[in-house]
Amino acid sequence: MEDVCEGKDYSFSTEEEKILSFWSQIDAFNNQLKRTENCPEYIFYDGPPFATGLPHYGHILAGTIKDVVTRYQTMNGHHVTRRFGWDCHGLPVENEIDNALGIKRRDEILKMGIGNYNEHCRSIVTRYVEEWEKIVTRTGRWIDFKNDYKTMDLKFMESVWWVFAQLYEKGLVYRGFKVMPYSTGCKTPLSNFEASQNYKLVPDVEIMVTFPIVGDPDKAAFVAWTTTPWTLPSNLALCVNANFVYVKVRNKHSRKIYVVAESQLLSLPTEKPKSNVTNRPSGDSKKSETKGSSGEKTENPADSYEVLEKFSGASLVGKKYEPLFEYFREFSDVAFKVIADNFVTDDSGTGIVHCAPAFGEDDYRVCIENQIISKGENLIVAVDDDGLFTRKIVDFCGRYVKDADKDIIEAVKAKGRLIKLGTFTHSYPFCWRSDTPLIYRAVPNWFVRVEQVKEQLLENNKQTYWVPDYVKDKRFHNWLENARDWAISRSRFWGTPLPIWISEDGEEIIVMDSIEKLQRLSGKKVTDLHRHHIDHIEIPSRRGPQFGVLRRVEDVLDCWFESGSMPYAYIHYPFENTELFEKNFPGHFVAEGLDQTRGWFYTLMVLSTALFGKPAFRNLICNGLVLAEDGKKMSKRLKNYPSPVEVINDYGADALRLYLINSPVVRAETLRFKKGGVYAVVKDVFLPWYNAYRFLVQNAKRLQIEGCAPFVPTDLASLKSSNVLDQWIQSATGSLVHFVRQEMEGYRLYTVVPYLLKFLDNLTNIYVRFNRKRLKGRTGEDDCRTALSTLYNVLLTSCKVMAPFTPFFTEVLYQNMRKVCDGSEESIHYCSIPREEGKRGERIEESVVRMMTIIDLGRNIRERHNKPLKMPLKEMVVVHPDADFLDDIAGKLREYVLEELNVRALVACNDTLKYSSLHAEPDFSILGKRLGKSMDIVAKEVKTMSQDDILAFEKAGEVIIAGHCLKLTDIKVVRDFKRPDGMTDKEIDAAGDGDVLVVLDLRPDESLFEAGVAREVVNRIQKLRKKVGLEPTDLVEVYFESLDEDKAAIEQVLSSQENYIKDAIGSPLLSCSVMPPHAVVIDEESFHGISNFNFKISLTRPALYFNSKAILALYAGNTKFAQRLQTYLLSRDHSVLKAELQRRHGEIKIDCIENQPPVEVTLGKHVFLTMGDYYLTERTDQ
Repeated sequence: MEDVCEGKDYSFSTEEEKILSFWSQIDAFNNQLKRTENCPEYIFYDGPPFATGLPHYGHILAGTIKDVVTRYQTMNGHHVTRRFGWDCHGLPVENEIDNALGIKRRDEILKMGIGNYNEHCRSIVTRYVEEWEKIVTRTGRWIDFKNDYKTMDLKFMESVWWVFAQLYEKGLVYRGFKVMPYSTGCKTPLSNFEASQNYKLVPDVEIMVTFPIVGDPDKAAFVAWTTTPWTLPSNLALCVNANFVYVKVRNKHSRKIYVVAESQLLSLPTEKPKSNVTNRPSGDSKKSETKGSSGEKTENPADSYEVLEKFSGASLVGKKYEPLFEYFREFSDVAFKVIADNFVTDDSGTGIVHCAPAFGEDDYRVCIENQIISKGENLIVAVDDDGLFTRKIVDFCGRYVKDADKDIIEAVKAKGRLIKLGTFTHSYPFCWRSDTPLIYRAVPNWFVRVEQVKEQLLENNKQTYWVPDYVKDKRFHNWLENARDWAISRSRFWGTPLPIWISEDGEEIIVMDSIEKLQRLSGKKVTDLHRHHIDHIEIPSRRGPQFGVLRRVEDVLDCWFESGSMPYAYIHYPFENTELFEKNFPGHFVAEGLDQTRGWFYTLMVLSTALFGKPAFRNLICNGLVLAEDGKKMSKRLKNYPSPVEVINDYGADALRLYLINSPVVRAETLRFKKGGVYAVVKDVFLPWYNAYRFLVQNAKRLQIEGCAPFVPTDLASLKSSNVLDQWIQSATGSLVHFVRQEMEGYRLYTVVPYLLKFLDNLTNIYVRFNRKRLKGRTGEDDCRTALSTLYNVLLTSCKVMAPFTPFFTEVLYQNMRKVCDGSEESIHYCSIPREEGKRGERIEESVVRMMTIIDLGRNIRERHNKPLKMPLKEMVVVHPDADFLDDIAGKLREYVLEELNVRALVACNDTLKYSSLHAEPDFSILGKRLGKSMDIVAKEVKTMSQDDILAFEKAGEVIIAGHCLKLTDIKVVRDFKRPDGMTDKEIDAAGDGDVLVVLDLRPDESLFEAGVAREVVNRIQKLRKKVGLEPTDLVEVYFESLDEDKAAIEQVLSSQENYIKDAIGSPLLSCSVMPPHAVVIDEESFHGISNFNFKISLTRPALYFNSKAILALYAGNTKFAQRLQTYLLSRDHSVLKAELQRRHGEIKIDCIENQPPVEVTLGKHVFLTMGDYYLTERTDQ
């Protein structure tokens, strides 16, 4: 393995760029597909985005979810085809071309030519494809861009035709005349789910208008309320609710008489007598007096009117009224009368609704039901495709309806029919592409009979699995339950044309299900299915020439119909890939945002149900919305979010991926994006992970530096270690594998990162920290290799498990680690997700968790009493009833507890009452809901449980109280520390967590003083090493010099603690008096008042030590020769000389010194590589 830099110098972004180059070099993605081509198929449907804009965090989020799942399934033994798709047709493209060319009206498109218009649309569809590929690839997503699918491709469109034809054959397609949400900005009707995508709170005008009742003796008038004054010129009826009570009232001041619903009398305006003023719209806040301006109180509307008569709504039906305008006088015989329907409510308005059947869904329905208009009749729609009034409305012809509101109100006012004018704020639908307000307008359209298959839709929804499930069970279920027939045609140009050819008399209809059929029936060659290539194609009538020809209807299909056809069209089914599709439908997985419950998820489900009676997919992940940090929608104009490229350049794509995956957004909730959150992932996840890996590499390299055989890891199956922490981390790794497999099978991506975080914390802060001596070789080479092999296998396994989540970082680690393992795969992404091997050590995992609890509790006691960890303590007691756990703590784990807490002895105690008294508390959070009124009685009895009762309860696991069976989770057993007689809280203290109790003896002990001083000295040495930037594997020699007049005390400490210090710093602590004169000092520092001692620490590079007598003997006492030999050896590079001596088994021949005889120099006899080596040899000989 190659050396690696420090974490602070590691550039995640730079290393990711290197990995991208590596993947490109080995063609990793395509090779992965080839390697798995004989594996079972896992079918993933990628919802097509529009390429007319650049990808944002929402796209990156959905792409990351898709990439994690598909990578995992590939590494889990499947072949996963991943082809990128592009939504090419529809309003987004047309709207952009309209804006670019300044097109405002439909006739302008027809004038320039549909062919020219469509080719303009085609030219921009792939404008940002390169940018998309660059950003998607940079995020680590593996997906095929070269073999992508486009909804404008000939094969895709042909399959869409086939889908439509199948629906038509099943009787699920019909042509109807329906009032629909209509975008004047895009000049097309929208489906209900499109109309629901962009609601805004907007202020709108509200008016009350009078309709005088024909023949009424009191000259009364109906009062209707509306927020769409532009619909008033098309009024044909007034609608009441037959079940409501209506009143005829007279205004006490103006003497005018109105009819309204009794419940809405208060909505009428108050009118006060004003000289020379009539019919002023008193609701107009700009014209009415300001409150308090005349010192008068505002009059209650009820006090302004006297009730003349009450009657039912049913009694008003049939009454005629005077029309507001004269534009539809030809309907006088059947129109301008009162009708009744339950859609009329009394929660707003006057209880009387004005009906313009061309501009309201309910209006259209009730006017047909009451024979005011006839179904199938050419309804007069007085507003054109551009939202302008037609010539029918002579006074406002050519005016945009919303712009005409003000003048229409003025016209109503001039007629003396306006009694109230005001504004109110409400939620109103806007076009999701042009961002213009929608109107409701009657249009002819082609529909899919969704209502006919509704029950099957609901049943198919039950067969699917969603994360989170509430989106399926509530939001999506409710949408399906209220589903209405789907308007699938658009009176537009750039889209898949409806494959319907109709004769001039409408009697003959042919639906094309393939290009072959069109070519066969028309005799024309077809190479493109867009309008300008096929609109001219005519089909001779089968009835004979006298019946003329069939021509294609002008409309195109809704682009949502195309995306809903994606499971079939992207593989050109049924014209190709029949076996692939039929063996693997429904698809295994889809993932998109929450908005697609009314979009793509819905159209997928509708079409698959209508075609095959099945859902289109089996598993679905639904993500929420990514907002800016301020909680607002991300806005380029406001610049309220960092660009994805900036975040990736700063912290890397892996960090961004984990940040998104580990957020509420994967559970269909919103995420306030914070760049700092991505940095936190680097700090909390990747740096600890990297440091554990770096520690492995450093110590594997150290073996070679020290002349040992290169590190070759023992494989996991052969690795048998008696070390408890080796066993524990292997078991914990097995648990990680089990957990990730379990959660990925359930598509719960968001649970993986917290578990990984805890695993890495355990790996670095328990395994590596507690095993530093073993990993550094202080416990012998064999034990070191076992520990390194364990760490290697743990890191390798965790990398394989996490490769789908963090493809770059795991590849970086894997590429270095595979260098010491023959036969490994070329890329980590060619590996398989590890499987659980053997039985996990659940007991040892639990014991280590408890051990860490014990250590934390011990530290808490020390902190409470200001006893630093450097100060040794004499004894600790661990109290717990579980004998097995106590055996682990007092046996296998004992040394780790004592070392971490710096305590000399550990006593295990299973007598829980020796150091504690017990009392029980009911868990109100659990029991409250369950017990209800019985809670008080049960709580009282639980609190009075004796210690014997509590012990019996713990042993049995349950207890019956007041007729209720309570389990261990229902009652909290609290252990209060019981201090031994005769001891104060300064001498002994305890801490517990309700499970285990830790007791610490805090009394000072002179015998522990020297150990405490030794820890202080070691601490200063380690800090000095860190200060000069030394790596753990950097070899230095450490010299100590006492600065005290009386040096005997510190020398006694260093002598008694010699072994501890040597183990801690990895070499003996040498007296400054033996420092060789040629030693190179790296740094030195003086310390004062450390446990009342003053001393200086010096760090030097390893320096040769010569046995002068032995060297002199080599040359028979020739001092000059001896000095020249020492000079030559000192001139050699220390590491090179060390390697040569190790290679030659400690002996080298020196024959290169001019005019001097050759000699054999022996390591350990004539020369020592370090002063420490000489010191240890001398100590051994003594």
